[in-house]
Parts: sequence; structure tokens; C-alpha cells
Amino acid sequence: MASIQFVSVTKAFEKNAVIQDLNLTIEDGAFTVLVGPSGCGKTTLLRMIAGLGPQTSGQVLIDGKDVSRIPSGQRGVAMVFQNYAIYPTMSVRENIEFGLKNNKVPKAERVRLVESISETVGLLEYLDRKPSALSGGQRQRVALARAMVKKPSVFLMDEPLSNLDAKLRVQMRIELIELHKKLGTTFVYVTHDQVEAMSMADTIVLMNKGLIQQEAAPDDIYHKPRNLFTAQFIGVPPMNVGDLGVDGVKFGFRPENASLSAAESWPSEKLEQTRPTPHYALQGTIVTREMLGSETIYQIRSGDLSFMVKSPEDTFQVDQEVVLGVEAAKIHFFGADELRIEDSDPRIHGYLEALRGKSHG
Repeated sequence: MASIQFVSVTKAFEKNAVIQDLNLTIEDGAFTVLVGPSGCGKTTLLRMIAGLGPQTSGQVLIDGKDVSRIPSGQRGVAMVFQNYAIYPTMSVRENIEFGLKNNKVPKAERVRLVESISETVGLLEYLDRKPSALSGGQRQRVALARAMVKKPSVFLMDEPLSNLDAKLRVQMRIELIELHKKLGTTFVYVTHDQVEAMSMADTIVLMNKGLIQQEAAPDDIYHKPRNLFTAQFIGVPPMNVGDLGVDGVKFGFRPENASLSAAESWPSEKLEQTRPTPHYALQGTIVTREMLGSETIYQIRSGDLSFMVKSPEDTFQVDQEVVLGVEAAKIHFFGADELRIEDSDPRIHGYLEALRGKSHG
């Protein structure tokens, strides 16, 4: 196992700086997910750890040792690529033991390692098959086994599930989580899929334009987004955001934290006594409805405002007049600098009062 540190790292292609003066510590034994939109720099960071694209300046340390001048093959890391990079003419066994042969590992030891690791990833009965006879998930396991057989201190994974169908991605996510628990090795995983990041990570590092937007556990990054970018990147659908009209502040709330009531029943009792009275209320019209089984996503429009609501109730229809309500405790505020204003900030009370003044239901 090993920790990884980036110390004042910059990476430039020609004169274009993709990463600028970045500092980051990836904890020993953690499952860390680098997530962000395409071109944000996450794969660039992964390649720096692997030694496939050295930094322009700064230091990359593995287990406290500067590896900037150490060849990739001597860093104790193994990389699993998006396209698996397995050899189609070789059997599963030959693919897994390829690196061991190159390193002159004795045959008996090779057999023991290959069969032990194949059992771990569920490939033991497929060792004599060619990759063309395997499913996408099985080919992904071959790539994992080939990385595992090196006994690396760090696993690097670059969008390894993106070529799989939705059902298989869910299954492989579970298998990777279990594999990490079993191995206890440092995992660094790159994805643009925030659902993957939320479901797999011990720590999420959210990036945009070469800068770290937030580094935190999934529940922290979801409930306490550091800024507007994080708030709207993490969550499906993304956080609803509107202008408060005071100090350049914006307010936001998650679609699942809003309730809906039929407009004709409002304001009689406001809401049933079992529900808290909403602090912010908005009357509007349902313009779209997506029924997803256990939940339904509605888009509500009122004038130039458009908000999404994720509800367990499938009781409303398109073109129906409804009232959207949000409790005070579920509302976030973001300053003119787009940073989230902490709940303890003395300005919050005034902003909540200003928002109540904007309510109409």
C-alpha cells in the first residue's frame, strides 16, 4: 500500500497549462475517485502517477518518495485502461501471466499466482479461453487480474467501466468495491460519472478546468457542496439554483428536497400536518414528467423560473398547476464568489427572510 502526494504540480502541453500549482494527498489504502467533466485534468493526474506523462513542474511522491525520475515500470503501480488493453491472440492465462514472464518469474510461481488471482476475480474456469469468447465484464476482469498479479501498491483505473452496459456497470461497481476491501490497496479511479464516484469512493476529488473544486467524502460533498459548481455537478438531477436578488447571492435546493401539492388544495392547511410548512413556496405548472419506477421527476415552470422535483409520488400530470415547497433547513445559499455560505454565517437569517419574500403559492 502507498499514499500519493502532488506537491505544487503543474502540467502544461506546449503553453497551455492543464494543471496549475496543484496540491493533493491521496491516502494510503483509500478508494479515491477523481471525477469531473471531460478535459478537467483527472486523467492527466492519473498518468502522472503512472509515469506515462510527467509533470512540467512540482513533485509526485509515492509513499513519501519522489518518483519524478523513476520509470513507470518501477513505481509499484498498475493501470487498468478504458479499453482493457488485453491481447486478443492470447488466452486469458497468457494475458494474465504476460508481465510475470517478462519479469522471469518461475513457471510454478506463475501458475500459482495466476490461478489464485483468477479465483479472486471469478476467472478460474475461463483461463484457456480467448478474449473474443468472453463478455465485456469478463474482459474487464482479465484486465484487473493482469494488474493484480503484479501485486502493486497502487491501482490506477481510467474509466474502466465506461464500455459496459448499464446493468453490468452496476455489477462491476459492486465487485470493485468488494475487491478493494479484500486487497486493502490504494485505488485511484477516474470517471466522469458522478454516480460511480458517489457509490464507490471513500474520498471524491472533484475537478474542473485543472483545479480541485472539492475533496471530501461522498456524503459531505453532497450535503455540503463547497461551491456552486460542486452543487450542480453532484446530484441527479442537479441542484436547482435561482437568484435571490440580494448581494449577488443565489439560493439552491436539491430536487428530492422539494415537495409538491396540488394548487387547488393550497393554502388550505398549507400542507398535511405530517409535513413541515415550507419556507419557500412557488406556484407553477408541470411541463415535463419522467416516471422512473420508484420515483418521478417533474419539471415545474413559473415565469422565467424552472425547477426540478424528484418525488416518490406519481400523482401529478403534465400541465397541472402545483405548488412547490422547500423547508428552510434544505436551502443552500451561494455568495457572489459562488462559494457556499455556511449555515452558521449570521447573514443566513436575512437571506432566508428575503427568500420567504419571494415565495408565492
